[in-house]
Amino acid sequence: MRLRPRRLRRTPALRAAAAETRLDPAQLIQPHFVLPGAGARQEIPSMPGIERQSIDLLVSQIGRDRDLGVRSVLLFGVPDGPKDARASTAAAGPGGGPPLVAEAVAALRRAYDDDVVVMTDVCLCAYTPHGHCGVLDDRGEVLNDETLPLLAAMALAHARAGAHVVAPSDMMDGRVGALRDALDGAGLSAVSIMSYAAKFASSYYGPFREAAGSAPGKGDRKGYQMDPRNGREALRDALLDEAEGADVLMVKPALAYLDVIAGLRAATRLPVACYNVSGEYSMVKAAAAQGWVDESSVVRENLLAMRRAGADWLITYHAREALAQGWLS
Repeated sequence: MRLRPRRLRRTPALRAAAAETRLDPAQLIQPHFVLPGAGARQEIPSMPGIERQSIDLLVSQIGRDRDLGVRSVLLFGVPDGPKDARASTAAAGPGGGPPLVAEAVAALRRAYDDDVVVMTDVCLCAYTPHGHCGVLDDRGEVLNDETLPLLAAMALAHARAGAHVVAPSDMMDGRVGALRDALDGAGLSAVSIMSYAAKFASSYYGPFREAAGSAPGKGDRKGYQMDPRNGREALRDALLDEAEGADVLMVKPALAYLDVIAGLRAATRLPVACYNVSGEYSMVKAAAAQGWVDESSVVRENLLAMRRAGADWLITYHAREALAQGWLS
C-alpha cells in the first residue's frame, strides 16, 4: 500500500502542520446586550455565561475580552423606555439625545479608540411594542419601504457615535442601499455595512429573543426572514446586498446553514460572516451541563465547521470563554 493518508496524522505536530483550517482570535466577534443605567447586570437564564450589562460594566468587560484577544464586538440594545410603532428610541434617546446603543458606542470609542472594532445591530424589533422588524399597516403586515428611513436613521445614530460597522438585520428589501446612501450623504462613507444577507426564519433564536426582549407579540417573521427550505434564494438575496454596497455578507444561523455559507463563499469575493446563534450556543451549554458532550471539543469542532464552510468572521457567544479556556488550540 503506497497511499497511506494516515502518515500525516501520526503525531500532534504532523496534524498541526497538515491542518487545512485554523482558528484565530481575530476572526471572533463577541455579541453584547446593552442595558440602560449604571452598575446594572442581568443574567440570561437560557444563555449561561452571557449577561445584559449597563454601559460602564460593558466597557470593563470588553477591555478584559480585548486582553484575551477578542477585538470585535456586536452590540444589541435592551431599552427600558417607551416603545412606539415607529421605534423612535432606536434613533434618538430621551430628550433627543443619542439612543442607548449610540451611547455605548461612544463610550467604547473613548475607552479603546480603534483598538476594538465596534459593530452595531440595526433593527427595530426591540424598540416597537409589537416586536416586528418594521412599520406595520392596519392588517399587521410589515411595510418594507416605510421602514427603510427608520433603519437609516438608526444606523446614522450609531455611525455618528463612532461605530466602525453597522449591521442591518431586518431583512427588508433595499435596506443596504438605503443605509449606504444615508451614510455617504452624511459624510460617513468610511463606516462599513455588514449585512445580515441571508437571515433565516429559524427556530434557533429563542434564547436571543429572551435576552433582547424582541419576540414578536403576534404572528411570526416568515414574511420577511428567509425560508429555511431555500438555499439558492439565500445566494440571490446576498448578492443583491453586495450590489447595494454591503462590505461583509452574513449567514444566520450558522450550523444548520453551512451549505449556504459554502455557496456564498464561492459566489463572492467579499468577507463572509456567520452568526453562531443563541440556540446553537444554549444547546451546547445544556448538553455540557449534563455531561453529555465535552464542551471544549464541541465548541472547537463547531467553529472549525463554520471556518471550513468558508466563513471569515465568526459571531459567537463562545468567543470569550473559548479564548479564556484555551479551547481553540
